[in-house]
Amino acid sequence: MRLGIKGKQIAGVTAIVGLAVVVLSALNVARLARVVLSESDSRGQLLANAVFHRAREVVLSADDPSTALRADPGLRAILEASIYGESVTDAAIVDPAGLVIAASDPTREGSTQPRRADLGSLVDRDSFEQLRVIYSRDGQTLEVSQPMVLGDQAFASITIGVSTLLMRQELNASLRPALVTAAAALVVAVFVAALLAQLLLRPIHVIRSGLTRLGQGEFGVTLDLPPGDEFGELGSFFNSVSQQLSDDRTRLAGQKANLQSAVEHLEDAVALFSPSGDLLFTNPAMQPTLPLTGIGKGVATLLAIDHPYRRIVEETLAGQQSRGPVQVASLPQTGDGQGVVPADNSADAAHLLMTHAVTGKTGDLVGVMLVSRNVAYLSRMQSTLAYSQKLMALGRLTAGIAHEVKNPLNAMMIHLELLRTKISSGAMASVPASQAVAVGSGSLGLGAATPPPLPPLVKGALDHVQVIENEIRRLDEVVQGFLKFARPEDLRLQPVRIGLLLNDLVPVITPEANKHGVRILLECPPNLPPVNGDESMLRQVFLNLAINGCQAMPQGGTLRLVGAVTSGNRVEVKVEDTGTGIKPEHLGKIFDLYFTTKDHGTGIGLSMVYRIVQLHDGDVEVQSTPGRGTTFRVLLPRSNNS
Repeated sequence: MRLGIKGKQIAGVTAIVGLAVVVLSALNVARLARVVLSESDSRGQLLANAVFHRAREVVLSADDPSTALRADPGLRAILEASIYGESVTDAAIVDPAGLVIAASDPTREGSTQPRRADLGSLVDRDSFEQLRVIYSRDGQTLEVSQPMVLGDQAFASITIGVSTLLMRQELNASLRPALVTAAAALVVAVFVAALLAQLLLRPIHVIRSGLTRLGQGEFGVTLDLPPGDEFGELGSFFNSVSQQLSDDRTRLAGQKANLQSAVEHLEDAVALFSPSGDLLFTNPAMQPTLPLTGIGKGVATLLAIDHPYRRIVEETLAGQQSRGPVQVASLPQTGDGQGVVPADNSADAAHLLMTHAVTGKTGDLVGVMLVSRNVAYLSRMQSTLAYSQKLMALGRLTAGIAHEVKNPLNAMMIHLELLRTKISSGAMASVPASQAVAVGSGSLGLGAATPPPLPPLVKGALDHVQVIENEIRRLDEVVQGFLKFARPEDLRLQPVRIGLLLNDLVPVITPEANKHGVRILLECPPNLPPVNGDESMLRQVFLNLAINGCQAMPQGGTLRLVGAVTSGNRVEVKVEDTGTGIKPEHLGKIFDLYFTTKDHGTGIGLSMVYRIVQLHDGDVEVQSTPGRGTTFRVLLPRSNNS
């Protein structure tokens, strides 16, 4: 059974505590074993000394030491009392031949005492050996001995027997509290580990829940994690990614809809087949031959064996190579009586067939796209080109007309001003002189002259003149914008240093930025290569984008001007703001002439930006998230002199 993160954390903490308990317990057991052995050895030495002192007094005063030792009641009492000590089993006085002279057990006197291991040597050994001897299966009796010398010869030795079984019982009694403490520590460790796991793993459960919701396609998933730690930062990053995914999905959904709409409106007939030859997709132009009811069916089922579509698709599937274009004079009817109707309603109109073998990353065939083009559409394209040329001529004519309209507008403005002056002068001339005298103030009767009120008829006429003037001014602005868009100035291409250009623009942008509380950041490396462009026109491009960025941040924000080298031998300039952003439905229209969302905008600025960048053989891209800001990315070709 696989453990989860919580189980692993509990097991890990418990294992660490358990390992610590085991190590400490082992050290404690070794220490206690050494203490028990040392105490037993000391106890044996003490008893041996007591027997030695009494035996020495008896031996020194007796003619027969062995008989005297055996008969002395005081020595007998000491020997018999010694067995009541902890872990002591016997005490005896043994001659050099191993015969027992006197013992705590009188029945052993006169018998031979077996040789036993020395307890003192075991005390000096390592802990593992001590524990091995103490916990040996059958146990054994160790010995503490002290020699007795009579004159210059060894007379006897005093031996004290110590049992390892009794030492084991003593050691086990000392270990019971430690084992209880260890068990309690393990229980507390498990409880603490479970509590910590619950507290520490809650953010992980929250993140997992958010990922599950995100994986199910839910938009705008956010995590409520407390800030201030790594999980808080991870939650903030997750929220940012979730918002970006939501924006990307919305944008991709729009792009998918646009792509599907574009494919559906293609005049070319398009179909997509799987590697096994099953129909996967067919656009409306192809549906008369391959209807939607045929999706999922094989090409051999849908088309006759001699049908050009089937033949070229099967050849592509067999060779896994694109084929065509192949021209066919006409297309036969399908099995259901339907067929492709040529655009010019001619039954023998030619068609161009081609297939594209679609391969995956590994090079395997993943599909075949069939394209059927009605050649009759080429004549329509030629007509369209001719019509476009006429539109261009009409555009030039319109620009000329707009220019001619501008002169009468200027004349009308002049004459309106003259008319206003004459009306005002005529009205003043008709006022009696007595009403034109100013009323004085102060002791000398001096004061400012107050003009008399104009008659209602005159005032109404002046109001009409003002309305006409305002409309003419608005019409003049429209004509001016149209002329700028229709007939831009001639390009004067030269190497332009983007860094210097943006640096010169900062003082120009600063008043508008200060007005809206915007902070300007310029990030342009000094080694940025120059671009091939018209400096004055590029200045207008970045000025328009920067001013628009400042105006998009009425509550303040940051405007970043970033220059960098990009792929394709081009230089990119980003104008980023943290403003209100652009609504998704407006993104496709912002470069249209006269389209604006501002109350007093003309809708010409971004159109001029797009037109100027196009004239420089560049590209302009825009990314925007409502409520978070907009980024314009201008790509310009590098200068050949860089």
